[in-house]
Amino acid sequence: MSARKPPKAKEELKSFKEEVIHQMHVISENVIDQVKLVAEGVSNVNEKVERFREEIRVDLDKRISPLALAITTVNDKLDQTRQELRAEIQQVSENLDQTRQELKAEIRDTRQEFSENLNKTRQELKTEIQESRQEILAATKFSYAELDRRLTTLEEKFVDLRLRFEKIESRSTP
Repeated sequence: MSARKPPKAKEELKSFKEEVIHQMHVISENVIDQVKLVAEGVSNVNEKVERFREEIRVDLDKRISPLALAITTVNDKLDQTRQELRAEIQQVSENLDQTRQELKAEIRDTRQEFSENLNKTRQELKTEIQESRQEILAATKFSYAELDRRLTTLEEKFVDLRLRFEKIESRSTP
């Protein structure tokens, strides 16, 4: 069973629908008008930005001209200083070559002296190591003899203890 809507409810629904559609038309017209206003504002801002950009470009051109002249002057001075420095570097390089030769000779002499001292010290160390080696060998021989004596004593005591243990074991077993 389906319940039928009374005709009054249908009319109210139709009236409500028409009112909603009317309101939507009003709202959409209002939105369109506002979008047009925003577009016009954007256009005005673009024009202002373009005028400002042109003013800035002209102002920059006025300010950059003296800077360009100053940069050119500085470049000329830098070139002159560069040439002077090259001449000084050449002089220093020549002095370095002479000093390098003197240092090589001095290092050669020092190396020879060091080599002689090293050989002398090496020979002394060999002699000292040989003496220490002889002492260690003598001490090692003594230690081996002492260890052998102690080990023999321990073995004898162990054998004695084992025999005693076996005697005790043999008495306690029934």
